[in-house]
Amino acid sequence: MLELQAKGCHNINFVSPTHFAPQLARGILLAAEAGLKLPIVYNTNAYDSVDVLRLLEGIVGVYLPDLKYAEDEAGYLYSKVPGYKDHARRAIAEMYAQVGDELVFGADGLLQRGLIIRLLVLPNDVGGVRESLEWIRDELSPRVAISLMAQYYPTHQAATSKRHILLSRRISETEWLRALTALEELGMEEGWTQEFDGAAYYYRPDFDSRETPFRDIRDFNVPT
Repeated sequence: MLELQAKGCHNINFVSPTHFAPQLARGILLAAEAGLKLPIVYNTNAYDSVDVLRLLEGIVGVYLPDLKYAEDEAGYLYSKVPGYKDHARRAIAEMYAQVGDELVFGADGLLQRGLIIRLLVLPNDVGGVRESLEWIRDELSPRVAISLMAQYYPTHQAATSKRHILLSRRISETEWLRALTALEELGMEEGWTQEFDGAAYYYRPDFDSRETPFRDIRDFNVPT
């Protein structure tokens, strides 16, 4: 963490960290004693223990959860977890209780504290985006920042299994526009949306290119 700070990184981002939360907290405290000042990002699928999240209050600055499904049935069918909806909503409610609905930026314009909920639009409305937005607005706040994503791309069983036929294609432009309309109609005030054209292309790594797996890097590294 200290090495990343010295290299100019903007934050320390822990991805799916619940299973090593004790080590995470201990490491951050040791690093803070040695001069770590970067915000800590907790990047998670939201299937988290509320008890663990409460232990991280004051340690995590930015919570970045997915809210994958609005129904338990989809959570069990596609992610093999029971009770996803209530479990994830309880976890996100705890994150909200800790950091609220305000995004706090430093003098350099970089995010220091806040909650950003990612909603990935899935084909055939498998994720139930409008229902999740309604819950966020009604139970948390319309000012909670939303990251609405169009980058879904089917791979592995989603692309080949008849059991997952509803997820076997990219989203259509109509499905994307429906999700954008829900954001507007429900009065959500903060956040970001991806561009529909190219989202699945740019955000999907090219696993055959070890040096530059992300196409946007290759596109923008124009020789001078």
